[in-house]
Amino acid sequence: MIQAKGYAAPNPTTDPAPWTFERREVGAHDVQIEIFFCGVCHSDLHQIRNEWFPGIFPMVPGHEIVGRIVKVGDHVKKFTVGQLAGVGCMVDSCQVCENCKEGLEQYCVEGNTQTYNSLGRDGAPTYGGYSNTIVVREEFVVSVSDKLDLAAVAPLLCAGITTYSPLRYWKVGRGHKLAVVGLGGLGHMGVKFGVAFGAEVTVLSTSASKEADAKALGAHHFVVTSDEAQVSAVKGSFDFILDTVSADHDMNLYLSLLKTSGTHILVGAPPKPMEVAAFSLIPGRKSVAGSTIGGIAETQEMLDFCAEHNIVSDIELIDIKDIAAAYERMVKGDVRYRFVIDLATL
Repeated sequence: MIQAKGYAAPNPTTDPAPWTFERREVGAHDVQIEIFFCGVCHSDLHQIRNEWFPGIFPMVPGHEIVGRIVKVGDHVKKFTVGQLAGVGCMVDSCQVCENCKEGLEQYCVEGNTQTYNSLGRDGAPTYGGYSNTIVVREEFVVSVSDKLDLAAVAPLLCAGITTYSPLRYWKVGRGHKLAVVGLGGLGHMGVKFGVAFGAEVTVLSTSASKEADAKALGAHHFVVTSDEAQVSAVKGSFDFILDTVSADHDMNLYLSLLKTSGTHILVGAPPKPMEVAAFSLIPGRKSVAGSTIGGIAETQEMLDFCAEHNIVSDIELIDIKDIAAAYERMVKGDVRYRFVIDLATL
């Protein structure tokens, strides 16, 4: 076994703290990565706090992982020692179901194996990127360009692909009006990709103070959703709404802003069920859809697109000892726009 160190939450009421544990040895098809940076996702806190489902503890969070390959198995074909690489939200899947064969491992019929708070196919718990090293089968590792700031690349492995994938699936681009709900870790990436794809982008936010930031990110318009006049002015005007908010909010308000046959795409994950009135949908033939991360091939496509167009996340780099304070700030929306842990501080 490989000795590893990291930060783990021992239970749902205690913040992550130093913990030593073991990773499996590098198998024939495995890649071992020395972790340089790991993004902090709101889902880390949701899972630590058991807000979605009962967790597996001790829990080492983190699924926005970038670093350098330090060892490869004998049968590894795609990667070599010394190469920059990344790991996102999943580390395995059945590989044989219809979805996996179509490059949709995130929708594996058997269920994919999550990077942390999951059981691997060997029955052992998975541990994430708040640690110094990780061992992953090569099919779930992606290559990372050295053209970009590596720390700022880390959140692309979740926040990036979570917004890139639905925009690509629904072919959002030139001629479309796209609204992005929320300007946080997910939302700011939705704005960047929407603009890069050629859509006319509007940010919908409860906070008027974020308008300058939205415009700096490339958004063409900004609407304060607590201002009735501003909301009224955009009723029935959007082809797509990308909803990135993980807190409770009124879906019916946003559905009223869609054009006929418009689609509301949910990528945020509020902990409570959301109510949708029938007459928010029926009169305009509107749709509510959901999307999660992309498959491995699409994640690589996204990273290559970002390298070509110089797109990364806006981040604040932190020491791992400050993770509890980062969580508190994240809940308050006090980060522009993603915390990233410098694992050199472990």
